[in-house]
Amino acid sequence: MTQKSPVKQGSRAASPRKASIRRQNQAVILAAAEDVFAERGYAGASMSEIARRADLPKANLHYYFGTKEELYRAVLDDILTAWRHDMDGFRSDADPKQAVSAYIRLKLDFSHRRASGSKVFANEIIHGASVLGDALGDLVRAGIAGKDKVVDEWVTKGLIAPVDGRHFFIMLWAMTQHYADFEVQIRKVLGKEALTEADWREIAIQVETFVLRALCLPV
Repeated sequence: MTQKSPVKQGSRAASPRKASIRRQNQAVILAAAEDVFAERGYAGASMSEIARRADLPKANLHYYFGTKEELYRAVLDDILTAWRHDMDGFRSDADPKQAVSAYIRLKLDFSHRRASGSKVFANEIIHGASVLGDALGDLVRAGIAGKDKVVDEWVTKGLIAPVDGRHFFIMLWAMTQHYADFEVQIRKVLGKEALTEADWREIAIQVETFVLRALCLPV
């Protein structure tokens, strides 16, 4: 009977630790890449610059993501995943006011905290989805994931004013992401050198109030 080789002490414990290091390194790389792609666009960004911002060897980037295009797609997927999670409150049994208010605040918080991420996605769209191509349509439709039908259902039940579910989200994206994508313009209009936490709270109040009134929901 063949005996099994003994498992080295600590070898099982090492696997979760390696997985944790991997997640941490990937998160650092994605954050650095998000900033560089936002500032320089896909064509102008380099793996060397992203590695420098991440304070990691360039080889680490290629180890985790292979190529610049693979890393770019990972950045976009991370952005879209965050946006999809922000839509979790849209359920048939949810209170429309609570769901809409929460979504607006989550979207504006993303625009505030991760302005680079919003700009990366905007640049990809502005340039005709030059990297994502036809896959963009599938990603965006997956992002809505039937949430537009929930809005349509609320309309049918008379819970909110009539609005097409798809256009509802398009308009909310325009209102919330604009504060990140055109931040310079926003500051010029408001006469600000930089947007403060108080400014972002006021932005959330203004957008939320406007949308709730348009939907005939209590403010």
